[in-house]
Amino acid sequence: MNSVFNYKVEWSGIQNRMARMFNPKSGRSVMLAVDHGYFQGAPSGLINLRETIEPLLPYCDAISPTIGGLKTSIDSRTRTPVIIRATGGSSMRRAEELDDEIVTVSVEEMIRVNAVGFTASCFVGLKNQSKTIGNLTSLTNIAHRYGLVAIGITAVGSDPALTKFVKGESESGAELTAEDKKDAIKYLKHAARVLSEDGADIVKTYYTEGFEEVVEACLAPIVIAGGTKKPTKEALDFTYRAIKAGAVGVDMGRNIFQNEHPVAMIQAIGSIVHDGKTAEEALSLYNDLKGKKKQG
Repeated sequence: MNSVFNYKVEWSGIQNRMARMFNPKSGRSVMLAVDHGYFQGAPSGLINLRETIEPLLPYCDAISPTIGGLKTSIDSRTRTPVIIRATGGSSMRRAEELDDEIVTVSVEEMIRVNAVGFTASCFVGLKNQSKTIGNLTSLTNIAHRYGLVAIGITAVGSDPALTKFVKGESESGAELTAEDKKDAIKYLKHAARVLSEDGADIVKTYYTEGFEEVVEACLAPIVIAGGTKKPTKEALDFTYRAIKAGAVGVDMGRNIFQNEHPVAMIQAIGSIVHDGKTAEEALSLYNDLKGKKKQG
């Protein structure tokens, strides 16, 4: 006779919150990053945060705002899981100090606003790597007591030796050399592994050629950052290649909200992440959706 007493049910807050962030059919996630104002001020696409966020919410599995952005620009009745940006303290006014971050949101505040977890930037290889990795570990140690998800970000600050990996080009705008590409894989493998070893439940990092090696080296699931704004086709292409290489989703911002057609773009990204569409198929969907908007 079947009975609930025949089954052993183990409840984990972390697993439950993680499940809320990921699509149950695909097992992947489209996270929308809108936290850029914490160091950029008011970048293009985020000047009116509420207007940017509202049309995109139906198409993302989770959203990553700052605490200020959450309280002022997101409806408190939203059912979209919220991942709070928990580190900061620097700004583009002193770009040379971007790696000097502190904890800006307490775990108590995360619980108060009903977040499922937090993001923390870790600047592996830069001057303040110990401090920023310490931000991640100290927050994680407390957050895990309450079942919150910890997302560690492999951040590069303004260091030109590392930012070229994010841009996919040298300072002069030239394509990365074969040696640069090897360095990118080596760095991202190292950084992602460090964050996962230090307790991150998910690691957010950048896509590079040979991304399979980064995924294999990391102990935690990986979502890719969008990085700097790129042409639509290029952004769809690296998303497809990252998912094919083993990423479990994206945590993308500028390549969505700074796109000429943000709602079409987030749906095109979702078609790759959740439906297994190729970059070409996603681009066709994007063009179709933006065309319908023009007609409307």
